[in-house]
Amino acid sequence: MESEPLPTIMPKSIRVPQVLSELKRQLNHELNAAHNYLALSIWCAAQNQKGFARFFAKQAGEERKHAQKMIDHLVDRSVPVAVEALPAPRQNFSSLLDIALHAQAMERANTRGINAVFEAALAAKDYPVQVLMHWFINEQVEEEAWAAELVSRVKGATCAGSLADLDRHIEKLLAGGGEKQT
Repeated sequence: MESEPLPTIMPKSIRVPQVLSELKRQLNHELNAAHNYLALSIWCAAQNQKGFARFFAKQAGEERKHAQKMIDHLVDRSVPVAVEALPAPRQNFSSLLDIALHAQAMERANTRGINAVFEAALAAKDYPVQVLMHWFINEQVEEEAWAAELVSRVKGATCAGSLADLDRHIEKLLAGGGEKQT
């Protein structure tokens, strides 16, 4: 059985509908994640957890950058980009642990979405999308790691003093500036 020859030029569009559908879905998922992280930041600020508020505000910006990376890819390949309406994010939380668990669930969902884009690109032999998704797959390893560490650190902050200390240092700790928990 003969295999198809590899393309000799970079395709200027995405020809397989499943790849395009998955990539556009993930683009809007990244924007929704930014919206959700903003809501987490606002909740933390209202609870006087300023360190967590700053951390989640930075995460919101990072998610917008991820969406822009996908937008740039689509535009570079002459694919029209549609931004969908975003649902209202969850805004009521019972505790900082509830916030941490929500962030972890969002990162796990994001990983599943990125994997779905990669799988569609792999099946379609869309090499440019595969390469784009490699970056996101590597990024998700880091994202899931900080989310797990966040949950662990919040669970370990069992008194008001330790929670206040964690709030003061959370940005540095989750950015790799502190000692890793084992």
